[in-house]
Amino acid sequence: MQKTDTRKTELLIPASSLEVLKTAVIFGADAVYIGGEAFGLRAKAKNFSMEEMAEGIVFAHARGVKVYVTANILAHNEDLDGAREYFEQLRDMKPETADALIISDPGMFTIAREVWPDVEIHISTQANNTNYQTYRFWWKMGAKRVVSARELSLKEIKAIREHIPEEMEIESFIHGAMCISYSGRCLLSNYFTGRDANQGACTHPCRWKYAVVEEQRPGVYLPVYENERGTYIFNSKDLCMIEHIPDILDAGIDSLKIEGRMKTALYVASVARTYRKAIDDYKQDPALYEQNMEWYRSEIAKCTYRQFTTGFYYGKPDENTQIYDSNTYVNEYVYLGIVEEKKEDLIRITQRNKFCVGDQIEIMKPNGENVPVTVEAMYDENGDAVESCPHSKQLIWVKLSVAAEEFDLLRVKNESPVE
Repeated sequence: MQKTDTRKTELLIPASSLEVLKTAVIFGADAVYIGGEAFGLRAKAKNFSMEEMAEGIVFAHARGVKVYVTANILAHNEDLDGAREYFEQLRDMKPETADALIISDPGMFTIAREVWPDVEIHISTQANNTNYQTYRFWWKMGAKRVVSARELSLKEIKAIREHIPEEMEIESFIHGAMCISYSGRCLLSNYFTGRDANQGACTHPCRWKYAVVEEQRPGVYLPVYENERGTYIFNSKDLCMIEHIPDILDAGIDSLKIEGRMKTALYVASVARTYRKAIDDYKQDPALYEQNMEWYRSEIAKCTYRQFTTGFYYGKPDENTQIYDSNTYVNEYVYLGIVEEKKEDLIRITQRNKFCVGDQIEIMKPNGENVPVTVEAMYDENGDAVESCPHSKQLIWVKLSVAAEEFDLLRVKNESPVE
């Protein structure tokens, strides 16, 4: 059996749109996972048209990055014909195709194998993959990789690695939102709103506020009601394993997966860049990884998050992994835009949040640098000077006190970081 430190480690980053895919690629992803306009579990994400998907795959492949497409709904009868057509479209995509499909449902798996027999298939966490016999089953069926259930400890994952073929890959989440239900199989959303989480339409009732109506009769169990005086009984802290990269790699995990297919480019850039540096530092020298730990902590805290936990990796979670008093995010930085074009001393961005001439902002570079700059001038699409850009997605040309490059990201310190 190969030693875990000789296995290649993949950093797998989510992308909700073409802009976010490009950001993930530039800021350190080895692979990205995306959803099309159907059959994925993030129906509320922007997702990709076929044209955008084709452009994203070309962009990623040109930079040595793989692209995986999610088709991980739990399918009903009426989904199957459409799934067949969808897999045919993906198979025939020009000029290049995706590197793998992410699937949870055996029916969807069967159709994918029939339609596109040579595509690599990864089994989603949604399939409840909790033991090595399950991994062996999927390997015999032709799957290349299985995503571990989030309910597994590192000890359990290490045991799976010891009992499966060396060539088989393990993918595990290392950062992002945790689900209150078993491997994401949740019925709450469907029950409360008619929107099925297992069909990609979750309304996230785990983040709602609830209250129990008191009654004096002993042994009487009453329903939980949502109201303004309640508690957030299902609201988990976010997973963060930035301080535990050695343990993750020692467990034999091949692909380190970030959750967040509905997140912004700022979130994706921050997480991708931080984990990229942490993985590379550790592989270069464990002492370097320890030396840079404060930088990792600082940068990962600049993402949008709900406080952090290590989830199930070191044993079953307790009350300390939940947040009962609110469902607010900590959001230390505001995303302004990404540099789309550079022309002499001006850069063009599609504005995401308002900023003004004279503001102190920050250039976030893919190499790890954070460069404080002043906004010296701003021009609209017609070349007219303006003092601010108040309209979301406004195309704007900006002059900064320090030059920025294409794909650099602009952000500003949030004066009210708790939302």
